[in-house]
Amino acid sequence: MTEKLDEPQLRQAIELLYFGYRAFTDAPDRILEERGLGRLHHRILYFVGRQPGISVTRLLNVLKITKQALNAPLRQLMEMRLVSMGTAAHDKRVRELTLTPAGKKLEAQLSGTQLKQLRAVFRQAGEEARAGWLEVMKALAAYK
Repeated sequence: MTEKLDEPQLRQAIELLYFGYRAFTDAPDRILEERGLGRLHHRILYFVGRQPGISVTRLLNVLKITKQALNAPLRQLMEMRLVSMGTAAHDKRVRELTLTPAGKKLEAQLSGTQLKQLRAVFRQAGEEARAGWLEVMKALAAYK
């Protein structure tokens, strides 16, 4: 990109990212709150749902959190019978996580609100904007 981005443009991007994330998490937050759950619970449900059988170690790496930070929310999800833990066939020391039927239903409800929202805004913005947004998000996620 040859265009120079000045501070007001960058600050606008910060604000839009903040407000966009707030809108993106609003409906799931309300659903979670009804159950006494929060955003970390949602992230656990999402990634366990996307990768059934994910190891606890792998989930920690995906979420970039400590064992201590994962312990209480994961235990709560297991007590609510939304997530189950088993041992890996290849190594009994490896703990693997899967969603229960109730966990799958809740995850689908949470992600369903976000899928609907993204579908609507991508349709409105157009394919070129969607592709550009994905590139920006990939670069932001990989930024060190």
